[in-house]
Amino acid sequence: MTATADFKTPPKLTGGVYFDNAATSHPKPPSVYEAINYTLRHVGANPGRSEHTLSQFANRIIFGARETIAKFFNVPNSRNIVFTSNGTEALNLALKGLLNPGDHVITSSMEHNSVVRPLNTLKNDGVKVTIVQCDKQGKLNPDDVREEIKKNTRLIVITHASNVTGTILPVEEIGEIAAKKGIPLLVDAAQTAGTIPVDVVKKKISLLACPGHKGLLGPQGTGFLYIGEEINLKPLIEGGTGSNSELLEQPDFLPDRFQSGTLNTPGIAGLNAGIEFINKKSIQGIREHDDMLCETFINKLKEIDPVRIHGPLSKKEKTAVVSFNIEGRDPADIATALDEKYEIMVRVGLHCSPYAHKTIGTYPAGTLRASFSIFNTDQEIDYFIDSLKKTLK
Repeated sequence: MTATADFKTPPKLTGGVYFDNAATSHPKPPSVYEAINYTLRHVGANPGRSEHTLSQFANRIIFGARETIAKFFNVPNSRNIVFTSNGTEALNLALKGLLNPGDHVITSSMEHNSVVRPLNTLKNDGVKVTIVQCDKQGKLNPDDVREEIKKNTRLIVITHASNVTGTILPVEEIGEIAAKKGIPLLVDAAQTAGTIPVDVVKKKISLLACPGHKGLLGPQGTGFLYIGEEINLKPLIEGGTGSNSELLEQPDFLPDRFQSGTLNTPGIAGLNAGIEFINKKSIQGIREHDDMLCETFINKLKEIDPVRIHGPLSKKEKTAVVSFNIEGRDPADIATALDEKYEIMVRVGLHCSPYAHKTIGTYPAGTLRASFSIFNTDQEIDYFIDSLKKTLK
């Protein structure tokens, strides 16, 4: 007889503090839960596959969310938004849909494995990959990117901000360089979407990959890829789209060309609610709140000896992500103690970004990482610092 998990009873947290928002934000706004619940209970149908009332209602949910996303990122036409299951799928679609053997691609040493691993596969298939080295704080010099451009450079792919150090990379400057050379720019906005303004027109972004479950405050299992009008990608998946069903070939128009199979309508409804929550709060207000928490956290963390904080300390140069180590202590042991004794949840290890840790000098042990959201408080930071001090005694 096999044991089954009790999914009905979640862990009881008396003083629980969730500082792992760079992995996935938690909790979500109440409106997100309500939108998902309503869609599951009262809609339920497959969008765009039938003419009946519920199918058409589901289709309006999808269209409405696509319009919300387009407005949020200043996308001229919402049909250029393709829904995916997460940011990683969006990045894979962009990279594997665009690059061919003999092409050259430029990226940075601060990228997540959602970029590094697809590029490694493509490299084995004949794509030339150049990784531009960032400095010890994860900062990237745009001129270093310019110097690596070759005649066969087909793409520049850059994370907007590091998931390890929070370092914000100069996407707008790189966008200018790419545009002047006629090279598409793919931006991984996993760590900035929802907390830092991202304007695809202003930043000259050709492809934008986003998860829905981090700063956009939607549920897991959601994400999207913005595909610029000038970009021609190969689809990774083909199948039923609800359109041109008489043809054996995949439709050649957006978004259907890249959206085969049933969409996650409840999740997309939740994502739409998450973005609407951000719009009500204002992205500037959320940014100011996160900056305040991050600054407070860093200042109090610096008082602990011997702590070492990785990445920039200025709030202008980073997101609300702080990686640190305690000299002479295993970060994994500290994270385990914080979780088991004090119900504090942080990320530990390499954060799926080994190149980034090699860049900042924390490979292979990695770091402890705290990351904040609109729902975190000063009181939680005080509790964390007090608990960390007790752990280190």
